[in-house]
Amino acid sequence: MHPVNMKNVAILLAGGSGNRFGADKPKQFLIMNGKTILEHSIEAFHRSDLIHRIVIVVHRDYIDEVKHLSASYPKVTDVIPGGCERYESSLHALDVCTGEDEYLLFHDAVRPFVSQALIARLIEAGEGVRCVAAAIPSTDTIVRATPDGKLAETLKRSELWNMQTPQCFPQTVIRKAYELGLQDPSFSPTDDCGVVMRYLPDVPIQLVPGEAGNIKITYPEDLK
Repeated sequence: MHPVNMKNVAILLAGGSGNRFGADKPKQFLIMNGKTILEHSIEAFHRSDLIHRIVIVVHRDYIDEVKHLSASYPKVTDVIPGGCERYESSLHALDVCTGEDEYLLFHDAVRPFVSQALIARLIEAGEGVRCVAAAIPSTDTIVRATPDGKLAETLKRSELWNMQTPQCFPQTVIRKAYELGLQDPSFSPTDDCGVVMRYLPDVPIQLVPGEAGNIKITYPEDLK
């Protein structure tokens, strides 16, 4: 079972601009079934008895708005500004997650359908000391292309997974990985698992079955 002395912290990464969506404001603030997408994500973690607190990372222009819409969720302890890149938002979250007893669940705020079962499955698999991440096996054939768009290689589908979030780490592990990464002039990660995998290669990351419904809202058709 999960160690009782570990504090599970959900970190909602809501700092994106949503340029690909084409709306007047970032897509995490669009209304879906009467509430913003962000509120649906907050509710998912607030409902879980396994989550102790929630940190929201958002563009600085929307901090007051997020503080207002999250006021009815007591588990939200911090609303902080994000960075220009996703990894900078994760780094800012680490500024307010300093406890060595904290287990951090990094989650895309525009994945509002994360289930209670998935949250519990990840926390149980991590047991507060392991790095784990939600992922689903790829159902599509994935290929590698040349720079000019020609087919170069068909990859083995049985070995390919589509990454989701939450991605979960002991605070001490993800902090160390970022400290090492920031010393690398070519540091340009796309997600938190990538930081751990590259800079702490001896630390295993266990993939936990995600859910097909745990989609990331990226384009207008996703909202439907």
